[in-house]
Amino acid sequence: MDLEVGMKVEMKKPHPCGENKWLLERVGADIKIRCLGCDRQIMLPRKSFEKGMKKILG
Repeated sequence: MDLEVGMKVEMKKPHPCGENKWLLERVGADIKIRCLGCDRQIMLPRKSFEKGMKKILG
């Protein structure tokens, strides 16, 4: 999967704030994403991220 910093993605499950759109901030073995609803940042292993991602928005 071709991912770049600055891309927006939609995840299958929404964040507790209700938003399911995220901004990629770090790409590598771990993925760092920022919620576009509340600005919370989380780090996920790449495998978990790819499993939970629904689609790339741009």
